[in-house]
Amino acid sequence: MTTNTHTPTGHWINGEVVPAGSVETTAVVNPATGEIVAEVPAGTAADVDRAVAAARAAFPGWAATPPAERVALLRRVGAGLRERSEELAATITAEMGSPLTMSRAAQIGFPVAIVEAFAAVAEDFAWTEEIGTSLIVREPIGVVGAITPWNFPVQQIMSKLAPALLAGNTLVLKPSEVAPLNAQFLAEVTAEAGLPAGVFNVVYGTGAVVGEAISAHPDIDMISFTGSTRAGRRISAVAAGTVKRVALELGGKGANVILDDADLPKAVETGVMMAFANSGQVCGAWPRMLVPAARHDEVVRLAVAAAAQYTVGDPTDETTRIGPMAYEAHREKVDGYIRRGIADGATLVYGGPGRPEGLEKGAYIRPTIFAGVDPNSAIAQEEIFGPVLTIIPYADEDEAVEIANGTVYGLTSGVFGEPEHALAVARRLRAGQVDVNGGQWNPLAPFGGYKQSGNGREFGSAGLAEFLETKAIQR
Repeated sequence: MTTNTHTPTGHWINGEVVPAGSVETTAVVNPATGEIVAEVPAGTAADVDRAVAAARAAFPGWAATPPAERVALLRRVGAGLRERSEELAATITAEMGSPLTMSRAAQIGFPVAIVEAFAAVAEDFAWTEEIGTSLIVREPIGVVGAITPWNFPVQQIMSKLAPALLAGNTLVLKPSEVAPLNAQFLAEVTAEAGLPAGVFNVVYGTGAVVGEAISAHPDIDMISFTGSTRAGRRISAVAAGTVKRVALELGGKGANVILDDADLPKAVETGVMMAFANSGQVCGAWPRMLVPAARHDEVVRLAVAAAAQYTVGDPTDETTRIGPMAYEAHREKVDGYIRRGIADGATLVYGGPGRPEGLEKGAYIRPTIFAGVDPNSAIAQEEIFGPVLTIIPYADEDEAVEIANGTVYGLTSGVFGEPEHALAVARRLRAGQVDVNGGQWNPLAPFGGYKQSGNGREFGSAGLAEFLETKAIQR
């Protein structure tokens, strides 16, 4: 297997690569082979201080830049991503194991779409508004601290960077230490697009050090975080010391509610895809498939047949649909949940514990389906973040809604059925985004969670508004 990586030799601060304040580094491991493909700086609180100072100094000039100029620059960033898409896709595949076809289509395709969508929103955004005797002015917050995950690394960065820049903010980013190499690409693309020095800064390192320093920093005005609910709780607690705004996009345990009048083959095929895409490492996945009890066995047969189409293997192989987990410790966690499901009495109908045959090396997992699952069991309640689908029977529609809403999460769900019927059920689900009959992803629509899936929204006008203060001038 060949890898294509781009290794940062220092942090990106004030428009250039600067030496780290520590000689410590973090290894970036290719999860398909276990080989170290790069070493990146392990940042310190002092590195964060330097980045925040650069962002603070750059803020007045960037905030004063007309919105139309900010839009034009962001579009140049999108063009730069497209131009380097093949190299960037290969880097993401090497650092976190996303199949190359997925890296091209989604890992790069999604952030480019997000750039275009936010640019369109900003062009029509009401930056000022007259309400009675008041002039309502929407202004940038200041310096934004962004902390992003490894599963869709460029998309998650762009989901924060694009609206933050369009709003007139400057930004300090901590990318995931699991998949940090793509951030160097993005920093270079922004510089090539003409972004002024200091507006976008990158500090590599761990959450325990760099993430904590960003969350607590008195000169950072807002935190935007995507990741686990556990980490989101910690960030909220640390950020409370300076009463900064905190936007959180956290975990999920989405339900695919299949109604009696659904197109069953389509509902099951789409549901398996939404459980297994990106090797199941998607916060908006649907790992729970809720089915009428009378059709449970039929659904199981369809799901097993659909799962057989998901080839596991080398992520650089064009035929691979499921690559390795992003790192070995995560593989062990997912494998532990599969073993827990068996121990708790769920019926294993596909896959199971252990590595797939012929893939004894690398962080590979067997895509797995359980049937007849207790909706209160660990595998039906806790976020596994791997290719594990639980099929849960329900007696009637009210029970289906109760089960779908019966976790601490509320990020995404799906409903399949006669369109008006499915829409009525979708309205009853406590989730920030619900797809009806496989509705298409819309980067202009707000995305975010209810309950412990987070606070705030990304994408669309709501996503841009997250990065703005609102001032009322009475006249």
